[in-house]
Amino acid sequence: MIPAPFEYQRVESVDQAIQVLSDEPEAKILAGGHSLLPLMRVRLARPSFLVDISRIQDLKYVKDDGDQVAIGALTRHHDVANSEVLHELCPIVAYAAGEIGDPQVRHVGTIGGSVAHADPASDMPTVLLALGAEMVVRGPDGNVRNVPAGDFFKGLFEPDLATNEVLTEIRVPRTADRGWSYLKFHRRAQDWALVGVAALANASVGGLVPSAARCAAVAGSAPPASSSSTPVARRGRSLMFVRATAGPAPFWASAATPTSAQSWARRWNFR
Repeated sequence: MIPAPFEYQRVESVDQAIQVLSDEPEAKILAGGHSLLPLMRVRLARPSFLVDISRIQDLKYVKDDGDQVAIGALTRHHDVANSEVLHELCPIVAYAAGEIGDPQVRHVGTIGGSVAHADPASDMPTVLLALGAEMVVRGPDGNVRNVPAGDFFKGLFEPDLATNEVLTEIRVPRTADRGWSYLKFHRRAQDWALVGVAALANASVGGLVPSAARCAAVAGSAPPASSSSTPVARRGRSLMFVRATAGPAPFWASAATPTSAQSWARRWNFR
């Protein structure tokens, strides 16, 4: 399948990207391409202009920043998965990054591209929701917004990003002293998840503290759903997901019929 015609420009800075996006309201950002290009091939996405930000070195980092870990939006999944800082301070992010796709995808795809794509069947948005992460968004005139993950994912493929804004950084809290688990079900290693759960809970001498637990579901809804009052149980050294609710019904209740790219892919034998 062939994408619709488009123009292309590679930029060298975030400010240049914002300027091009302001001049071209139908433009889309290209980072690693593993989220946008498959949609363009089947013409579910038809941007008239692509802004390639993949060479902006200033957005490729993982660093300890006090109570949080700062991750540049152009950091490759492979680098996130192998970051010593994340393994020490927020291991669930490193683990989830290692579960994304296959080695080829992880060496090219970026954490910012995955997050900005806002697919509820993706691994990283779910983990960031469970963590209560923040997204740093830059716009024209140097304006910067810090958007909580719960507000950033507005709907299916709908992030809280204006057409002339760029996601520059993801900030996750330190969780080295918390119990965590990320589990998902998929048909093949490189497939999107059919369903999955990210869970965190405070640890104590007697085990885990259910009242302080947080959960988020992969492919459970659009946008991904989360809960901050989640009973969990201890089994060995891992967390076992028991039940999470957000209102009267389990928040993953729609997982049997996911309204995401995964269900579309199954219908059309995509990927």
